[in-house]
Amino acid sequence: MSSSGRKVAVLGAGAWGTVFAQILVDAGNEVRLWARRAELAEQINRGENPRYVPDIKLQGISASSDLQWVCEGATMVVVSIPSNGVRALMEQIRGFLTLNATIISLVKGLEAGSLQTMTEVIATAGAIHPSRIVAISGPNLSVEIARHEPTGAAVAGQDSWRAGLVASRIHTHYFRPYVAEDIVGVEIGGVVKNIIAMAVGAAEGLGLGVNSRSFLITRGLAEMVRLGVAMGAKSETFLGLAGLGDLVATCSSSSSRNFSFGYRLGQGMSIDEALKVSAGTVEGARSCPVVRELAHRKGVSMPITSAAYRVISGKQTLEEALISLSSGPRVTDGPRARLV
Repeated sequence: MSSSGRKVAVLGAGAWGTVFAQILVDAGNEVRLWARRAELAEQINRGENPRYVPDIKLQGISASSDLQWVCEGATMVVVSIPSNGVRALMEQIRGFLTLNATIISLVKGLEAGSLQTMTEVIATAGAIHPSRIVAISGPNLSVEIARHEPTGAAVAGQDSWRAGLVASRIHTHYFRPYVAEDIVGVEIGGVVKNIIAMAVGAAEGLGLGVNSRSFLITRGLAEMVRLGVAMGAKSETFLGLAGLGDLVATCSSSSSRNFSFGYRLGQGMSIDEALKVSAGTVEGARSCPVVRELAHRKGVSMPITSAAYRVISGKQTLEEALISLSSGPRVTDGPRARLV
């Protein structure tokens, strides 16, 4: 393949966007990275991103705050920005995109109001046929990947050939892609796990132990499956990298912004204080009310998500939310809960 065919644009120079750009370089692609701030682009061109990926040497990435220059000639365009900015960004770049370019979403969120997944937002706002869009999700804590610690991810798309092509372009000795067809399941897993991670972090901050963590992860997985299936996903998707894999990683590490946010709440910080000290967007806090509304519309029971919403919206304390989880109606175990 010619070098021009391996030109990739990465939009978003936060931790995951920067590290994913490095994965692409290491896999043999020519990479341009868009940073909103010119000074951040200059730092990346010098081989560092001290705010988002400290103490990591970057190589081979060309960064710029010029969005058109970054997108120009790219056969693949990676979107890695906070979920609330995706629509405006896609409307801005739709005139810059190469014909038939593949759009790759790394964004884990739902859009408030429309309740659309990020690939749906990309399709509508960017006038992109859904078959050209791929979503990537998995146990991908960026700081660990930056150190070349091995992991994998699900690469999902309506067009399995295109998803396979993307997988071939991001495969390195430390990053192993797996092709998936259930793009809805991959996206829903990526959204819900952030909410569960906040709950697990809060339990840890309160001083609770492994039993409580395991309880929240397992019941959180059941909520994830219920919502996903109601959205048309396959239940088995949630036993893979984008479901259980991502859930366990995000619920187990202080380098997860969502876990750390919950932990700070458990330690006694206010919502505003915990958000302020976060090194980036806490997608779980942003997505929680949107996921709750979607679950309500679909008639899906999501007790942990509902409890997290009540805490974030100031309707309950953490202690009250935990009591509500323990005092609900008795149901059967697993995702297909029935009253008993």
